Amino acid sequence: MATAKIPEATSTLLAPAERALQVIGGDVSDASLRQYLEGLSPVDAVGLHARAASFQTRSIKAASKKTALDTIITLTDLTTLEGADTRGKVRSLVAKAITPDAGDPSTPTVAAVCVYGDMVPHVREALGARTDIAIAAVATAFPSGRASLAVKIADTKDAVAAGADEIDMVIDRGAFLSGRYGEVFDQIVAVKEACRRADGTYAHLKVILETGELNTYDNVRKASWLAILAGGDFIKTSTGKVSPAATMPVTLTMLHVVRDWKRLTGENIGVKPAGGIRSSKDAIRYLVMVAETVGSTWLHPHLFRFGASSLLNDVLLQRQKMTTGRYSGSAYVTEG
Repeated sequence: MATAKIPEATSTLLAPAERALQVIGGDVSDASLRQYLEGLSPVDAVGLHARAASFQTRSIKAASKKTALDTIITLTDLTTLEGADTRGKVRSLVAKAITPDAGDPSTPTVAAVCVYGDMVPHVREALGARTDIAIAAVATAFPSGRASLAVKIADTKDAVAAGADEIDMVIDRGAFLSGRYGEVFDQIVAVKEACRRADGTYAHLKVILETGELNTYDNVRKASWLAILAGGDFIKTSTGKVSPAATMPVTLTMLHVVRDWKRLTGENIGVKPAGGIRSSKDAIRYLVMVAETVGSTWLHPHLFRFGASSLLNDVLLQRQKMTTGRYSGSAYVTEG
């Protein structure tokens, strides 16, 4: 099976148990996880909002804007996650992923196409021999996560066997909010193991926190640490089905965790804000926030993604404006 040519995140060097033992020490249990997570320093919400707001005042020179727009495209997961998805719709989405702007062959390809697990074979068929665009599949009873662990594991294994390069799982928010951290940890570990391919390699695991249901920045921080300890390669804000979805303060909280993890262990963990990012202007602000918080190294598909399909059309229209000097209407981009 061909796999996407996305550099392996260094986080794959440590197994989940090794990660947790390295950081927590001793046995990894519900009690030890609770002690560690509840011992984290609280988030300064006022300072967080001030810092996030500061990124919205930055001006980008015209010479840098084209590079920023192209970067956004390369970091985008083009997504369709609807009950009415069909083979034809998925094939159209893949065509757009390969050629985002048919009128401009210099337009880069997107990072990945994200679909439900049963649509993975259609994406694989449409991509053919291409390996530069990853196939991501949502799993584990997305978006609610309300299913038994056996069902979640089967869901993941089916998607990986069908050719998924990446799995986007959802955590059990009910268990997390009830303080059952060990249960959430064990489920992520089990799903991570279900990402193992026949050749022993792993599909990348993105852990969706559904931050709109976590209520506080402290909970977002705790859930981020828990997801990384359990083996997540990425931490992702949202399913896109709950409001609010991605926000700059929430994403900044997650970036702080990734920065602290890097300092603590030397590992790089990815971050994916998903849902609610619709304009090029907002996406560029996220790029600035990432670069200034964790460094420009993160502005690469193996460490940062946008889960915002509607964003792509605005980026394409902005690119066309920079080329032609005039703003094209929505008819000049495909819906995908």
